Amino acid sequence: MKEWQLYSYTPKFERLILPLNGPISIIKKKAMRFLPVTTVVAATLLTGIMVHAQTADDVINKYIDAIGGKDKIAAIKSVYIEADVDFMGNTASSKTYVLNGKGFRSDIDFGGQAIVQCITDKGGWAINPLAGQSAATAMPDEQVKMSQGQLDIGGPLFNYAAKGNKVELAGSESVNNVNAIKLKLVSKEGVEFSYYFDPATYYLVKTVAKASMGGQDIETVSVFSNYKKTDYGYVVANNTELTVGPGITLNMTTKKVDVNKDIDTKIFEMPK
Repeated sequence: MKEWQLYSYTPKFERLILPLNGPISIIKKKAMRFLPVTTVVAATLLTGIMVHAQTADDVINKYIDAIGGKDKIAAIKSVYIEADVDFMGNTASSKTYVLNGKGFRSDIDFGGQAIVQCITDKGGWAINPLAGQSAATAMPDEQVKMSQGQLDIGGPLFNYAAKGNKVELAGSESVNNVNAIKLKLVSKEGVEFSYYFDPATYYLVKTVAKASMGGQDIETVSVFSNYKKTDYGYVVANNTELTVGPGITLNMTTKKVDVNKDIDTKIFEMPK
């Protein structure tokens, strides 16, 4: 199994023309009668204007602030994660090492068999005895290219323009009973992402990634929950439901997160 990782709104205010052929007192009484309704309508319009006036950058900035802030995220050099992975009733332990911009490695112990995926800025390799790969095997260039986004700890949204990514606001959509704000991003590699944010916290609640490899369209859906702050002050989702194909769903529970832990670069070297 392969792991893959403004609209502007300008309301038109129409004039309310009262009949001028009646007594002033009658007009006043009618105006007073409609005042509560007018107040509610005005408040609703104001709320609508505020929601629609929010730009993609506004949403991204609030998300960045919610998970720790721009300065703190920019200072992250490495992340080490330990997690439990549940797949079809079977539980495996995993360890993930990320050295920002240089290396990504995922080790999963599945029933005593080690599944390894490693990506660097120069290439990638994998070991998967469940797929008949008992020795380290180099990844195809296309797969490496599509997977190198995992080297970026900040993610595609962080400093997205400088990375050559394009983002747009895409309305809202219900995600687990949350009317989530939706953003669309297209990376410079051509991978399409849809991001969904909880408007109450601005935490990311869901992502959908679409890419084409080997003539096939691949879609990966991730649903996030149970956010917790690390000792470093970086906020991460402790529960992730990852769907990588029809009937293939993994549930990951984070057990440990170390930020800026020393990572030996030798672990990213392909065994000979």
